[in-house]
Amino acid sequence: MVEARPRSTVEAGVQPLRRRPEKQLPYPLSIYQSAVGKKWVMAVTGVVGMAFITMHMLGNLKIYLGAEELNAYADGLRTVGAPFAPHGFLLWGVRLVLLPTLLLHVHAAWWLWRQNRRARPVKYQSKRDYIAADWASRTMTWTGPIVLLFLAFHLLDLTWGTANPDFRHGDVYHNMLASFDRWPVVVAYVAANLALGVHLYHGAWSLFQSLGVNNARINTARRVFATLFAVAIVGGYVSTPIAILIGVIE
Repeated sequence: MVEARPRSTVEAGVQPLRRRPEKQLPYPLSIYQSAVGKKWVMAVTGVVGMAFITMHMLGNLKIYLGAEELNAYADGLRTVGAPFAPHGFLLWGVRLVLLPTLLLHVHAAWWLWRQNRRARPVKYQSKRDYIAADWASRTMTWTGPIVLLFLAFHLLDLTWGTANPDFRHGDVYHNMLASFDRWPVVVAYVAANLALGVHLYHGAWSLFQSLGVNNARINTARRVFATLFAVAIVGGYVSTPIAILIGVIE
């Protein structure tokens, strides 16, 4: 007895489902449609974010110079360009750059993460996977969301004041003292900045490769730069809440 051979979907008259091709966008937007383009966008937006994080940290460190210095710096951000520019011109200009930068960075990261999951739906536990990607790279999927959640709280706490019980508009020095006088906020701030440090370490290391600078002769320098940058940023940010909590800054 000869068994009947099962017919393929084509022989049965059933056409296999085909994924609709993605509509090609005009140049240069079409660059972003590829995985390489998204990695390049992640690197560029990461550089913008690193520059802002550095400048923001240096501004915050003015708290060690006293209330007058810090508040004058904060007020200067709103009045720079006066009388030729409107009040808050610099701040709104920075926000208009940072918002799309953040959205592009998050979207590119989410898209690449999703593609990696689709390409390898089964989780592997072999040591080879961990050799190929170091611990900082493997933690990017959770350090990113932690930093985003912290950013939302940071804005509510020190920018809009809704999460700060003793918020005073225009008095940055007082607001920082009122916020970091609460130990749960300090713990959350330190933990979030440690996650930020891990995120920055891997980002500072991998952005060179994403931009096409991948030479074995400079890998040691890349690693040193990534380490020093992450340590400097984390140290600068967490020093302020700890100094306030223990009474060094009053």
